[in-house]
Amino acid sequence: MTQKTVTRADLAEAVYGSVGLSRTESAELVERVLELISDALVTGSNVKLSSFGSFQVRSKNERIGRNPKTGEEVPILPRQVLVFKPSNVLKSKINKSMVSAGK
Repeated sequence: MTQKTVTRADLAEAVYGSVGLSRTESAELVERVLELISDALVTGSNVKLSSFGSFQVRSKNERIGRNPKTGEEVPILPRQVLVFKPSNVLKSKINKSMVSAGK
């Protein structure tokens, strides 16, 4: 089962088809939206897109991990991770699509 990945070009083409901007303007619009989201996350802000979900940067503390091959303990350095939490609306859409597809 192969799934298609949605790319920036796909998003720009969808904007072009829906809004009626030129292809160049549509691509610039998509780039600008993604840039605004990225900049907000870099500065530590949360990004909430109504009926879609929210993005948040979380800090993870240092911890001890284990190399599964050798069993050797290795320190995992503290880092920040990006977390996405889907909205209930998006969860419902996904679950409805799975039910209608018979999965």
